[in-house]
Amino acid sequence: MSATGIVTAMVIVGAVGIFVGLFLGIAGILFKVQVNEKEEAVLAALPGNNCGGCGYAGCSGLAAAIAKGEAPANACPVGGEPVGRSIAAIMGVEAGSTERKVAFVACQGTCEKVHEDYEYSGARDCHMMAFVPGGGPKSCSRGCLGFGSCVEACPFDAIHVVNGVAVVDREACKACGKCVAACPKGLISLMPYKAKYAVACSSADKGPVTVKACTAGCVGCGICVKNCPAQAASVTDLHAVIDQEKCTGCGVCAEKCPRKSIVKC
Repeated sequence: MSATGIVTAMVIVGAVGIFVGLFLGIAGILFKVQVNEKEEAVLAALPGNNCGGCGYAGCSGLAAAIAKGEAPANACPVGGEPVGRSIAAIMGVEAGSTERKVAFVACQGTCEKVHEDYEYSGARDCHMMAFVPGGGPKSCSRGCLGFGSCVEACPFDAIHVVNGVAVVDREACKACGKCVAACPKGLISLMPYKAKYAVACSSADKGPVTVKACTAGCVGCGICVKNCPAQAASVTDLHAVIDQEKCTGCGVCAEKCPRKSIVKC
């Protein structure tokens, strides 16, 4: 190749490089995305689990909402009060009080306590039980099926099936609500971590039906109501309910319950 050809090639390559550089520079200016510094700081302060327990599509969605003032600084259930305080400092607002919550399974239907109508050997999935006779093999149609759909949904390994019924690890639970949404029976709810006693049964069947199905099922007898000194117990839909705002944690209801349906949290 001649010297002229080499020079020409170098000029062309240089010209192309300059053109591309100018094009990218102009494009960067025209299509520049403005970054909200507070949103980035909030996102960095969040735990990054992307569990959706806050009601938004992951931590980035919550960070954007907090930065816009559409969500409170303490909206992350996983981070709790410490993260809430950090985000409040970033946003220059008051953190507000945060009550720690934990998942609670309203069922004690273990293999020893609940009766089974037949032996089941199909898919081990709670949602599939809607297509199975009787809603599952257990006699109690409202009890925990024990197939672990809640276990699969929990991103924190805080719930496990023990002896046929789901059990929550209170210390590991972050109250994200994934297990609540996953339970087709609606047995799991979020309650204050400080709660002392609760009714571990969801049956709304009449007494004789409940007695036949499970030895720990609440029959709505009202003995807890008569003995509760704080008037925190009541009977709704044929089973007892503890008002956590009124409950003082004296334990009389659990002591007097003939079915032992009320348990210490």
